[in-house]
Amino acid sequence: MSAFLEVNNLSVKFPTPDGVVEAVSEVSYSVKLGETLAIVGESGSGKSVSNLAVMGLHNPNSTIISGSAMLNLPSGPIDVVSASTESVRKLRGSSMAMIFQDPMSALHPYYSIGDQIYEAWQVHHKGNKKEGIKRAIEMLELVGIPDPNKRVNDYPHQFSGGMRQRVMIAMALINNPSLLIADEPTTALDVTVQAQILELIKNLQKEFNMAIILITHDLGVVAEIADRVSVMYGGRIVEDAKIDDIFYKSDHPYTLGLLNSLPRVDSEINQRLQAIPGQPPSLINLPVGCAFATRCSFNSIPADNICKTTLPDLVEKTAVHYSRCHLSSSQLITARTGA
Repeated sequence: MSAFLEVNNLSVKFPTPDGVVEAVSEVSYSVKLGETLAIVGESGSGKSVSNLAVMGLHNPNSTIISGSAMLNLPSGPIDVVSASTESVRKLRGSSMAMIFQDPMSALHPYYSIGDQIYEAWQVHHKGNKKEGIKRAIEMLELVGIPDPNKRVNDYPHQFSGGMRQRVMIAMALINNPSLLIADEPTTALDVTVQAQILELIKNLQKEFNMAIILITHDLGVVAEIADRVSVMYGGRIVEDAKIDDIFYKSDHPYTLGLLNSLPRVDSEINQRLQAIPGQPPSLINLPVGCAFATRCSFNSIPADNICKTTLPDLVEKTAVHYSRCHLSSSQLITARTGA
């Protein structure tokens, strides 16, 4: 099956008085219907910026975008990067939708939940408000809001954080989009509610056969829901592989650092977590070599100081497992196992 979304060499830059911020540099990934791609990385790595470009939500007057983001629709492929603003606006909500990180900020405090969901439906349908509210009630019931006939008239402040996130999911899915982008959908939720939201997303994916892009820094969330993972650092993808390979056969020192910084139930009680030293690079003044080189424990292994002088390519180290690192396959295995 071909991918529903194909992103190729996507770059996003923001001119500022201090210089050009290279937020995303030549990023490529794809996601099929029914598949979940997790995009992982620290804050500022380019995760959200790249997907806001896919949604066409950057201000064209203050953003430089190149590359392509192709939606393979039944009516034919369309590149949202080069398409007109009006064409992309028609795609948002109908073919692709996004759940934002903070539902309290995304929902308008002065309008009822029903009115806001109805508005999302009205953009793509010619029915009256009665039909739209009926559809909103159906969606609230689908996402597990109790007593939806009553709650449809309530306001955002009358909902808990988990319920507001369910409302955002209902709003995103009311027009049956084929692509759902979820930007940190479980941030600030307790673990019980987090598990409920993730289970809801998985169940709705099966029902609607959606392609899902999950943006997160939480590897626990990734393990719960993803099929494949793209790890971003310094505006680039540094590793891309199936979920099991990321957790058990990581081929990039940054991914290894992320995994080693997580607590494990099988570790010794007094064992300290291994934090990644240093800070991410400035996106205004990226290093000429590997962006992770100054924080990497293995940067002295490759010869001729190549890590600090040459940008590594994203290459296939093993089958369908890509890594942007100068370490050879044998050196990566040594780094991974600590042997």
